[in-house]
Amino acid sequence: MKTAIHSIGAKPARQYCIRCLITLALILGLTVLSFMYLSLNPAALFTSEALSSLFEFVGRFFPPDLSDDFLKKIGAGFLETIAISALATLTAAVLSIGLALPVAGRFGLPAKVVARFMCNFLRSVPELVWAVLMVLAVGLGPFAGTLALTLHTTGVLGRLFGETLENYPPAASNALTLSGAGPIDAFLYATFPGIAPQLLSYSLYRWEMNIRMATILGFVGAGGLGQMLFYELSLLREPQASTVIIAMLLLVFLVDAISNRLRRIQMHNLG
Repeated sequence: MKTAIHSIGAKPARQYCIRCLITLALILGLTVLSFMYLSLNPAALFTSEALSSLFEFVGRFFPPDLSDDFLKKIGAGFLETIAISALATLTAAVLSIGLALPVAGRFGLPAKVVARFMCNFLRSVPELVWAVLMVLAVGLGPFAGTLALTLHTTGVLGRLFGETLENYPPAASNALTLSGAGPIDAFLYATFPGIAPQLLSYSLYRWEMNIRMATILGFVGAGGLGQMLFYELSLLREPQASTVIIAMLLLVFLVDAISNRLRRIQMHNLG
C-alpha cells in the first residue's frame, strides 16, 4: 500500500494539523483573556439568585396588554414602521440605480472614484449613528428614521448595484452604443432588463434588514414600534412593552413571508 502511495506521488495525511491546533489554542487563550480583562464571570448567570431574578423579570412582561386602546396604538406604530422601512428602501433603490452607472465606471475613472467613495462613506456609518444625526437635524419622528435608513441603504445598494452592472456582459450595451445610443439609453434598454432580477433580490434583502433596523431606530427617537418600546420600558410598563415586542416579531415574520413570496414569483417568471 505504501508503495502504491509513493508511486503516485501522494503524501500520507498527517494525523494532527499543528497549525490548526496552534490557531485553536490562540483563539481559546484570547477568549479567556477577554473574559479576564472585562471582569466577566459567566458562572454568575447560573446562580440561584440570578435565575430567580431572571424569572421574576420575565414574569413582569406577562400577560401582555391587549386592551383596545393600546392595540390601536400598536397598529399605528406597526404601519409607521412598515412605511419607514418601505419608503427608505424604495428611495435608496432608485438613488442606487443612478449611482450604479458611475460606480461601474460608465462615466470614466474620476466619476467612478467619487461614486465609490460616496457609497463607502454612506454605508460605513451605522444606521443608528445616521439616526442620531438625523434626529438632531430634523427632530424626532419617522422622518428622521426614514432619512437614516435611506442614507445607509443607498451606500449599500449603490455598491451592490454597481458591481452587478460591472459584472454584466457588455455585448448588448456596446451594440447600442456603437449604433449611436448614449450610455443612459444603452443602460436602460440593453443592460437594465438583464440585471433587474438581481437588483430586485438585493432590494428585498435590504428591506428585510431595514424592517428590523426601523424597530431599533425608535430607541433614538426615529419613530415606529421602537420608539413605543423605548417609551414603555422607560416607564417600567412591562405588559405594554411585551405587546410591542410581540408586534415586532409579527412584523418581522410578515415581511419575511412577503419577501419570500416575491422571490418565488420572480423565480417563476424567470423560469
